[in-house]
Amino acid sequence: MPSIPTGKPLLDTALGMRQNTPPIWIMRQAGRYLPEYRAVREKAGSFLDLCFTPEYATEVTLQPLRRFDLDAAILFSDILVIPHALGQTVRFAAGEGPILEPLDAKAIANLTPEKALEELAPVFEALDRIKSALDASKTLIGFCGAPWTVATYMLGGRGSPDQAAARLFALHAPEAFAALMDILVEVSARYLVAQFKAGADIVQIFESWALNLDEDAFAQYVIGPNARIVERVRKEIPDAPVIGFPRGAAGLISRYAAATEVNVVGLDFSMPVAFANKMLPETLAVQGNLDPLRVVAGGRQMEARARAIVDGFKNRPHIFNLGHGITPQTPIENVEALIKTIKQ
Repeated sequence: MPSIPTGKPLLDTALGMRQNTPPIWIMRQAGRYLPEYRAVREKAGSFLDLCFTPEYATEVTLQPLRRFDLDAAILFSDILVIPHALGQTVRFAAGEGPILEPLDAKAIANLTPEKALEELAPVFEALDRIKSALDASKTLIGFCGAPWTVATYMLGGRGSPDQAAARLFALHAPEAFAALMDILVEVSARYLVAQFKAGADIVQIFESWALNLDEDAFAQYVIGPNARIVERVRKEIPDAPVIGFPRGAAGLISRYAAATEVNVVGLDFSMPVAFANKMLPETLAVQGNLDPLRVVAGGRQMEARARAIVDGFKNRPHIFNLGHGITPQTPIENVEALIKTIKQ
């Protein structure tokens, strides 16, 4: 931990320095609820073209900071650029979300990790552009999807409520599944290292689909791979700051935090504040955890719950955020009211 603040409140919080006013950013803060995002999205054509065109990715990354008093920009991209870079067919269909050609054991063996970083070069160019345009007080966040979460899409072909295809594949074909996870750990670690070198101040590992795993599977598919990524990143970027977001970790949150040694633990909106405080060391920063639908509804209930979260975490380093991504139907005025509530 540095003895002198960096001048970036969110980064300082991640490094263990509690702030009188918690810094705030919003997961999916660059998204469909913003008309300026929708305009660029239409101009780009496909979603992947939006992600892989540095000019467009830079523009949509910066849009929320022009509109709102946020403390961080997060690289605009997607967790599924990794499968794309590995040679898997990935497309985004309007109204359906991502669609991939599901992998079998043979297809896993044919993935091309050696070419992945070359395919991801436009992402690093976008980071460099964003860094140059960003105010010095703002933190730049890079990210990747965690191996288990990315694997659920690669094996199932699309998102699902229970990730059954990936869970069954892991049980029926453990060797092929382990090979896929090894590839994802290695490529994800290299990807995050490259993001740091391109200008990211901190990175987040999104483990969005951890909620349907039993404790043994959670340890094997979530904790182990996440810990390996953090370790590999820090071999090249010593003391690299990392946010881990294991959505649905519930009672396993303390095991995740201890094993991965992340700087910040992201909390989903089902996590009780008192439980998190009890289970996690008071010096460990937390991030979260307002229900996104409270922002859709807005009004006094949103402000009261936001204040309760801030008050609940007042004795530890705390980054205010939602407990999952902001939804497309969120009124902009409610986002403004939320940020005003936190800043005051």
